[in-house]
Amino acid sequence: MARAQPPQQPPPVQRLLLRYAKRGRLRFASHRDFARAFERALRRAGLPMAYSSGFTPHPRISYANPAATGAESEAEYLELGLAQVTDPAVVRTELDQALPDGFDVLRVVERVAGPLAERLQASLWSVDLSAWPSPARLSAVERFEAAEQVWVSRLTKHGQRDFDARSAMVSWSWREADWQVVLRHQVPLVRPDDLVSALVQIEPSGQTPLPPRLLRLAQGPLLGRTVGDPLAPEDPPCESMTAAGAEYGIMRARSETQPAPLLG
Repeated sequence: MARAQPPQQPPPVQRLLLRYAKRGRLRFASHRDFARAFERALRRAGLPMAYSSGFTPHPRISYANPAATGAESEAEYLELGLAQVTDPAVVRTELDQALPDGFDVLRVVERVAGPLAERLQASLWSVDLSAWPSPARLSAVERFEAAEQVWVSRLTKHGQRDFDARSAMVSWSWREADWQVVLRHQVPLVRPDDLVSALVQIEPSGQTPLPPRLLRLAQGPLLGRTVGDPLAPEDPPCESMTAAGAEYGIMRARSETQPAPLLG
């Protein structure tokens, strides 16, 4: 006898785009850890979620290009489907209160353009090289920026892959030990830890026992040599690298003095 089909769920009546941060010790939480914590926060907040159809309905959540485990980020994005129209400001407040400290909801807006993933074309990263000896880090960065290709190897879900880490770099700046880089999203995706691997390959004397701190400052459409705001109706350039880094520096200093929160 054929199994009865479950009822079909209605489509969402409202789609919201959400920007959140992954800060402090919660940079070591995986994307799956965040997804579990976020679904629990949705239940605690009592938001009217839309669900998928099928025998095991799930909340309509679409994640877009999450940062790798171990990297901090001020620019993570996802899309929510709601079954009732809800004030985005209320959604931001309720979710921010329900999530652990370190997973912080920064902004919620209604989706007015196409799919979010299509607007995430590049990221602005900060790579903290303060632990490297000064001559070594300067030499490695200058040689990397001057090179046409720098090949690195990384284990992916499809096995060991070799790819050119230099090809994704769009622009860069150098502020003391803070190397800020705009990376184009391409296949295979070049991550900031791939840049660090390239620097070690170029200048082995710079390798340190602990990996550098990695922080995503912005993520969005690629506008020339800068990164735009994916939640804006138009695409103005993101806030200045200096302002974003300075603001986060205060938050990171505070987070380091607090114990790691539980994800439950």
